[in-house]
Amino acid sequence: MAYLIKGAHVVDPQVGLDGIRDVLVEDKQIVEVAEAIEAAEGVEVIDGAGKYLVPGLVDMHVHFRDPGFEYKETIASGSRAAAHGGFTDVATMPNTDPVTDTGAEIRYQIDAARRAGLVHVRPMGALTRGEKGESLAEIGDMVVEGASAFSDDGHGVQSAGMMKTCMAYVSQFDRVVCAHCEVESLTKNGVINSGRAATRLGMFGWPALGEELEIWRDIELCRSTGCALHICHISTAKGLEMVKAAKAEGLPVTCEVTPHHLFLNDEDIDDTYNTYNTNLKMNPPLRKKSDMEALVDGIIDGSIDCVVTDHAPHAKHEKDCEWEIAFFGTIGLETSLPLMITNLVDTGKMSWDRLVEVMAVNPRRLLRCNPVKIEAGSQADLTLIDPKREIDVTEDYFESKSKNSAFLGQHLTGVATDVLMAGKRTLIDGVVA
Repeated sequence: MAYLIKGAHVVDPQVGLDGIRDVLVEDKQIVEVAEAIEAAEGVEVIDGAGKYLVPGLVDMHVHFRDPGFEYKETIASGSRAAAHGGFTDVATMPNTDPVTDTGAEIRYQIDAARRAGLVHVRPMGALTRGEKGESLAEIGDMVVEGASAFSDDGHGVQSAGMMKTCMAYVSQFDRVVCAHCEVESLTKNGVINSGRAATRLGMFGWPALGEELEIWRDIELCRSTGCALHICHISTAKGLEMVKAAKAEGLPVTCEVTPHHLFLNDEDIDDTYNTYNTNLKMNPPLRKKSDMEALVDGIIDGSIDCVVTDHAPHAKHEKDCEWEIAFFGTIGLETSLPLMITNLVDTGKMSWDRLVEVMAVNPRRLLRCNPVKIEAGSQADLTLIDPKREIDVTEDYFESKSKNSAFLGQHLTGVATDVLMAGKRTLIDGVVA
């Protein structure tokens, strides 16, 4: 099938594009980018007037719960949520059941994603068998089957010696170790950030030190092993300062941030959001306002490499309960782009170029994927965005199987209307194909 996207504002900092262009797609590739292209017979025209066309968005940190927890999400339903949110690629975390720690589990996810046919799913493999932190997982086997990176996400590798072994081994395969930084002896029983909110609400606190101490440790292990290190869902100002120092030293250290840590903080867990709203229970938890502000500065100035959602679906009964026993996490694939546009782009704090870098360019690089550029010869993974379209975040808005969004009730501006994944339309005027 051939498509001609007419009159879109194309933004791609990789090729220096920031202007109105026509883009012709045939089969899986972009074949022409020009100021004016005539539509040939049999070519379907997509009206891009008033919209932005960017390389397909990538979320390198999602949980699709499949296999093992399909009542929360499946690869098919998660793919629908991703396409609805404007994404062409996602990297799935390995804390499934069974844990994704062999090539067979990597292959299962890739095959299931191909059947769904909506997004490229790029599974991450576990660092250790069963994510138990005791012995190496089948790293080489998973690389052969298509693992994009490695992580024991959900909890950090508690043993420094084991983590060093993992990093030394992964470094042989040109893959990144994605570290969930949490010293569990410091965070045990914690359900909210340590501070005034925890005291006010009478709940066990989760200290920032529990994250920061492991960030420091893993940066030192990066220095020792030379393995590329990526800090998952960074949430504190001090943690970010350590990453910035490591980068300045020339170490291969990167980091990511979630929209909920950019736009919410522990002060939001009050009457404004209906006290004890468990959709605000996160891992890591929402931090202080000053941490939130430091993270916003970091994503704007380039200190933070990419925005991810940590899309964490849970069934209603797992959230509709007491805060202490509610599961950690929020869904995010379908609100990430609107939140970034509403809070940062529309306010003039972030350029469209920078948005493309953190949501499309940098995640591909970190996952060792081929670059996608808006130029002839590139794969046609494209996202068309209407910056003026408004949405109300309600449960009915979501394609995800679960509805546990921290942003329910918000009114946002700027959404993806159309997505091409390898030349196939997976989102058509806001509707999943």
